Amino acid sequence: MDKPARKGSALTPSRPDRRRRCPWSLDNEPLLREYHDREWGVPVHADRRHFEFLVLEGAQAGLSWLTILKKRAGYARAFCDFDPQRVARLDQARVQRLAGDPAIIRNRRKIESAVRNARAFLEVQREFGSFDTYAWTFVGGGPRQNRWTRLREVPATSRESEEFSKDLRARGFGFVGPTIIYAHMQAVGMVNDHLTSCFRYGEVRRLATTRPRSP
Repeated sequence: MDKPARKGSALTPSRPDRRRRCPWSLDNEPLLREYHDREWGVPVHADRRHFEFLVLEGAQAGLSWLTILKKRAGYARAFCDFDPQRVARLDQARVQRLAGDPAIIRNRRKIESAVRNARAFLEVQREFGSFDTYAWTFVGGGPRQNRWTRLREVPATSRESEEFSKDLRARGFGFVGPTIIYAHMQAVGMVNDHLTSCFRYGEVRRLATTRPRSP
């Protein structure tokens, strides 16, 4: 007697995922969809994850987010698994090697900025106890729950991102303009910019009710 086909096997395809998503995640790129479904907009409170997104968002300037996602593992290797203390110690010889590393964006200004940002990041930690504590002050301690119904309604900047950006630049951070910082705020859940029709909107909104501390 033949064995029954397993659910989701080659013989019995899994049911198509028909959940509604934000339009930017629908270009048939698994990396982009997984990032949308699992990470984008989820409140972040771990300092190393904050630093990771600062590095990645800065690297994205002028490029697509998909390009950065494809190189994310390369960035983790190149930038010491996003440990700001180790990145802050990278010297010019290491920067020179990274500028030739095809696993990341080979833009020397962006690489040097990531190292400087690591040093500035450590200063923020010393002043506030954690970067997380500092960052969340710009949204009053909790995520902004927006209610966009169309992609064109989602802004590229906000008053909060402009204030956050200005303060970061005053502290010596680079590649932290208001648009980059708004993208950072979206990534780390300081704002919920999923469209209200997206299945993740309500899930992310519910996650905002808990705020674990894990610097």
